[in-house]
Amino acid sequence: MSWARHGRATNEDGTMGNTWSEAQAAYQESCDTQNGQAARVVAGQATDLADCTELLAMLGLDARAGRPA
Repeated sequence: MSWARHGRATNEDGTMGNTWSEAQAAYQESCDTQNGQAARVVAGQATDLADCTELLAMLGLDARAGRPA
């Protein structure tokens, strides 16, 4: 019985790519963007600061999530 060897993924420039870590970084960036958008929507719909803080807490968001970097 022989074992098949699988090739490794390479980037366009021929270097070895770490697709898992790249995917995780892209996922984290996507989550940060989505959380920021959600925080801005909540802030826009809240009646006052206490309401905004409570709604963000319910969603597990931080008020700083909606601020641009």
